[in-house]
Amino acid sequence: MDPAGNRGRGRGVRGAAGAGVRPDWKPPSSTGNGGGDAAGGASAPAVVAPRNGTTGGAGGGGGDGRAHQQVGRGAVRAARYLPEVVVTRAANAPSKQGARGKQIVLKANYFRLTRAENMCVFQYRIDFEPVIENVGLICALIKTQAPVLGPYIFEGTMLFLYNKLRSEELELQVRDSRTENLYKMRIRHVGTVDMQSTMGLMILNLMQRQAMNSLELLVMNRHHFDPKAKIAIPQYNLELYPGYITSIRQHEKDVLLCVEITHRVLRTDTVYKMLNDQRNQPGSYQENFKRTIIGSIVMCTYNSKSYKITDVDFNTTPSSSFSKRDGGSITFAQYFKDTYNVTIRDPNQPMLVSTPTMRMQRSGITTPILLVPELCRMTGITDAMRKDFNLMRSIADHTRIGADQRLERLDRFNRRLQETAASREVFKFWKTELDRRVVELPARILDSEIVVMSKEVPVGFEADWNNAFRNNQMFKSIALKRWFLVCEASKQSMVQEFIATMMKVAPPMGFQLGKPEIATTPNDSPQAYAQVLQQLVNRDPQLIMCVVSNDRADRYSAIKKKCCVDRAIPTQVIKARTIGNPRSLMTVATKVIIQLNCKLGGVPWVTRNPMKDIVILGYDVCHDARDKSKSYGAITATMFGADPQDPRQFSCVEHHGKGEELSNFMSATVTKVLRAYQQEFGPDRMPRRFLVYRDGVGDGQLKQVVDHEVKAIKARLTAAYENYQPHKPQLCVIVVSKRINSRLFFNGRNPPTGTVVDDVITLPERTDFFLVSQSTRQGTISPTSYNIIFNEMGLTTDQIQTYTYRQTLMYYNWCGGVGVPAVCQYAHKLAFLVSQYIHQQPNEQLGKLLYYL
Repeated sequence: MDPAGNRGRGRGVRGAAGAGVRPDWKPPSSTGNGGGDAAGGASAPAVVAPRNGTTGGAGGGGGDGRAHQQVGRGAVRAARYLPEVVVTRAANAPSKQGARGKQIVLKANYFRLTRAENMCVFQYRIDFEPVIENVGLICALIKTQAPVLGPYIFEGTMLFLYNKLRSEELELQVRDSRTENLYKMRIRHVGTVDMQSTMGLMILNLMQRQAMNSLELLVMNRHHFDPKAKIAIPQYNLELYPGYITSIRQHEKDVLLCVEITHRVLRTDTVYKMLNDQRNQPGSYQENFKRTIIGSIVMCTYNSKSYKITDVDFNTTPSSSFSKRDGGSITFAQYFKDTYNVTIRDPNQPMLVSTPTMRMQRSGITTPILLVPELCRMTGITDAMRKDFNLMRSIADHTRIGADQRLERLDRFNRRLQETAASREVFKFWKTELDRRVVELPARILDSEIVVMSKEVPVGFEADWNNAFRNNQMFKSIALKRWFLVCEASKQSMVQEFIATMMKVAPPMGFQLGKPEIATTPNDSPQAYAQVLQQLVNRDPQLIMCVVSNDRADRYSAIKKKCCVDRAIPTQVIKARTIGNPRSLMTVATKVIIQLNCKLGGVPWVTRNPMKDIVILGYDVCHDARDKSKSYGAITATMFGADPQDPRQFSCVEHHGKGEELSNFMSATVTKVLRAYQQEFGPDRMPRRFLVYRDGVGDGQLKQVVDHEVKAIKARLTAAYENYQPHKPQLCVIVVSKRINSRLFFNGRNPPTGTVVDDVITLPERTDFFLVSQSTRQGTISPTSYNIIFNEMGLTTDQIQTYTYRQTLMYYNWCGGVGVPAVCQYAHKLAFLVSQYIHQQPNEQLGKLLYYL
């Protein structure tokens, strides 16, 4: 078993109550004030940003008002966060385009966007008196002035106009046709926007969203979904909404619109129904409900925004009151009636709590957001659903789109934009034009690689060598002679058959396997396994295998804690159903033999590796499953000494508190890696090169990695090598991004493995490239983005691209290429194991083994 680990931006502060409302609330478990008083009315709803004096405030209160300072005249709403363009490519840097491999032409899910030269946009700030909290009303009132304004884009307090108004400041009286209320609309000119700037790109994105809004699409957390094309799966109470993720960015030579096809899973039942279901279950319904709902993502039906639930407040209900900005009070129920024309049927239901995301906090929302269960729909799929094979197959039938289908949908999306009169007018107003065809770009297929076992095995362009072990021995094997197998007494006959298959498979693979001693448990409880393991670990075995009835988490956790924390004994956990099918027994036994060899320190295969004295580092972090304020960062290292065909492993895990800088951990780990290197290759040897693959870095975190992590690692290396004479360390840091929206197509199919793209869709401020390193027979392949942010190793672009591709072939849990370098995948496996199951640092004696596979 050994389970593997497994964003959308809202419209901003006003939508933050998409959520609901944020009164002066404090968490049930807290004794302090969770809200704090904001200037101008601490307990006002979180549905709107203040319009007079602040930008991106906390939705009219909640949080410290002093923090809501105006960023500047006409500042863009803070929720529309623009990550700083982090330039990591020197102006005089050599070409980042490689030359090695076969030249091909690909298509990508991008469209060119051309604009009128020297175009500029006039920027205005807009305020209403009295202040309006309803976003829909604000947009409706502005729309009534379209003859005066001409083509416009409205965002937050900002109004972007193509035509300059007749005066610098304008006051208009506008009327709400529904209530006949009069408002004063004040428009002030605050500057112009150069469309070549970052702000210009933001305006282009807003223009694109405006064009898409005319297609009658539903906006959910910035992404557009088509409710008319929703797919019902009634037997599971699910609905699938197909949609689009779009973004406009300056690429190498052109401004490109990226369009990714996506799907949102919505459940037809509400959170309120789940609450009532829990009331009918045995035990405390409050505890059961909290256990079920916390961590879930819900969508509010009245504004289509999604929020992650972090708590439930049973002391606050829709009939509770909160203070408004004007000093009066109003109940939640009345607020929703007045603002959204929504009637809440049950005034006594508890309120859901959502902690603001980092994006919301940047916009000033720092206190919890309250949601009404009756107005929230469940989204996504639960762990229990994931275990339902038929359900997952039903979803996959609709969401797993092949490359040819994806291209067809992209073409259909483009035609829809071009042929819808309203969207066509938007492009015309802003003097922009969208290409009708997806972008074509040059690419290369790197030379086919080999993996080395007892002899060389070609990888091929599908990067799959599953059948190679039928007539090849593993590169390096460690004999397993003293080991135990633990199972329930009722499963002994099944286990005996599996052991016989392993004994048959092992010799041709070059693996010496002794017969295990079988220990039985009376039942499959965690306590039963822990009790048997306690007796076995004292007999100092090389390895313990446990056959379990299912993937029950507490039992898995008990096994791993006993063997990975209390003692340093590698374990292999296998579900009974995995070995219960005679037709797949040989395949399963082969894969298990490979894993056992790895966990003992063996090496199933290696790739060609011309570099000696090098350490390859991978990093990943996972949040603790029980305490979200904690996280565990894992670093794994593959080390080579004088022999480039003799890899050694090292790993370590560190606990991080919330907000703690990762740069301190990463730099400190360098010392541990150096110590492990000297233990393996001699006290007088130090690695010449350090190649770091840094995973899990978003655009907003890139500056932190460049300015702090790289410098901290470099400083630690400089200090460690201060008195070392033979050579100085050479460092290279590459940021790895797997969750990207770029897709590549080769003749209507997925590109072969080893495909590299380093032009057209890459970014001019980076030395970056895309790499396809895995294959799939279903769906559309996702390339991985690599951004070289620091490089003093002296390697050429071709050498880095080729070496990176080889690292994706070194993950021993899969006889094929994976999406990221093996050290990153190992780091993820280790961080996931610790954060989800053992919740503490593993025994240091296991650091040299791949015990977490």
